[in-house]
Amino acid sequence: MIELEDLTVRYDGFTAVADVDLRIDRGEFVTVVGPSGCGKTTALRAIAGLQEPTSGRVRIDDRPPSRARERGDVGFVFQRHTLLPWKTALENVAFLRRMAGKPPDREGAGALLRSLGLEGFEDARPSALSGGMRQRVAIARAIHLGADVLLMDEPFGELDEITRDELGVELRSLWRRERKTIVFVTHSVPEAVFLGDRCVVMGDDPGRIEATFDVNLPEPRDTEVFGSRAFQRRVAAVRRTLHDGYEREVP
Repeated sequence: MIELEDLTVRYDGFTAVADVDLRIDRGEFVTVVGPSGCGKTTALRAIAGLQEPTSGRVRIDDRPPSRARERGDVGFVFQRHTLLPWKTALENVAFLRRMAGKPPDREGAGALLRSLGLEGFEDARPSALSGGMRQRVAIARAIHLGADVLLMDEPFGELDEITRDELGVELRSLWRRERKTIVFVTHSVPEAVFLGDRCVVMGDDPGRIEATFDVNLPEPRDTEVFGSRAFQRRVAAVRRTLHDGYEREVP
């Protein structure tokens, strides 16, 4: 379980996040959406233990995030893949697990790559992979770490729309199998609604939570969901909150 209590982060007099309270249950998939500069990434970094709060506190299973990260209980996927260019896809997936002192599992790493559509590319280096493939490797690496919590900071932001949709379906499918706790930051309202069990909407000046929506779309989710009225209503409700600054109930 992840708990944020009165989280406030300031930089040189600028308040990036103010008085944020949020609880995320174990195994939940939560998306966070909001305008640029609203503190989404700052809050995510605080959960990861990469950013110290100015006030308030963050806990992962009742422990400081830094301790959870040191134990390999938290995986982070950045917007840019951060793969090691001299290592193969398989070696990149296995790397973090070794760094965390966990036993190697090449068979498990290979199975993850195959589940993400990368069969036959295990020995390819990042330079030989497309942008979407590199992000698949980065996601596989974070999951293979064995972390209970997976934090994702706009991991599809640099990809084309079709690839984003495909990766969204694959990530949601992986989540159903693995049941990790996922916190996914995005600028895309449709992406936030499609992926999340809950969608947290943030506003800015200072960064704060404006509303939280329970998504409640049918499972399993695939690209057919995008054309449904239920999906479109939820996207519209989130957009109204973003643009009008107040919550409206999802029909």
